[in-house]
Amino acid sequence: MDLGLQQKVYVVTGATRGLGLASARELVADGARVVLSGRSAESVAAAVAELGGPGLVHGVVADNADPATAEQLVAAALERFGRFDGVLISVGGPAAGPVLGAEEDAWRGAFESVFLGALRIARVSAAALGEGGVIGFVLSGSVREPIGGLGISNGLRPGLAMAAKSLADELGPRGIRVVGLLPARIDTDRVRELDALGGDAAAARARANAKIPLGRYGTPEEFGKVAAFLLSPAASYLTGVMVPVDGGALRGL
Repeated sequence: MDLGLQQKVYVVTGATRGLGLASARELVADGARVVLSGRSAESVAAAVAELGGPGLVHGVVADNADPATAEQLVAAALERFGRFDGVLISVGGPAAGPVLGAEEDAWRGAFESVFLGALRIARVSAAALGEGGVIGFVLSGSVREPIGGLGISNGLRPGLAMAAKSLADELGPRGIRVVGLLPARIDTDRVRELDALGGDAAAARARANAKIPLGRYGTPEEFGKVAAFLLSPAASYLTGVMVPVDGGALRGL
């Protein structure tokens, strides 16, 4: 199926590793151009080189928590590639730990990057997008059910998902779509780090696999393909949806 991504231009934040990088890779593979961001010059340069170089990908060193980032990323898309068709807002996960064990500063920092930073990028993107544009949020399965040991994430992700759902209502009349992705056990560095928190990563992975109907962790490539489809014109009648990418792990509809 032709996704209609040829010459489209997308911004993907947090795209130097993990799910953001996998999503950017699939967009480029299907003919899109990508502006990607990361927090270090070294990681940004490495991602640009890996994905095909400056003819296909432009890198920006930026942090989602920085109020200047949103304008910077949209401007980079327009200046480098001459158009802007959508954004995938991917942020790193907050520090692990229980709700009662998290200091207020940890909540504030996560709120700035995970919640306010994401909404700021969405708001600036919405002002620049035209009909057919799309705003995507990489969220988490914690939108629908809590994940043990991730108290801050459990607190923030559902609220951001509801804000995204409301944004879909607000932008729908302009022909702009808003979608969310809910990854669970995807085999990334972040998930491997979480598996290792209890001291036996292999045992944690085995327990998680036993709860996944497909019996295994997903790959970043599998996630990236879903992200590329949702951002593409092929998904033109999907908005306000939260799509689990979890091998069937979420038990609710």
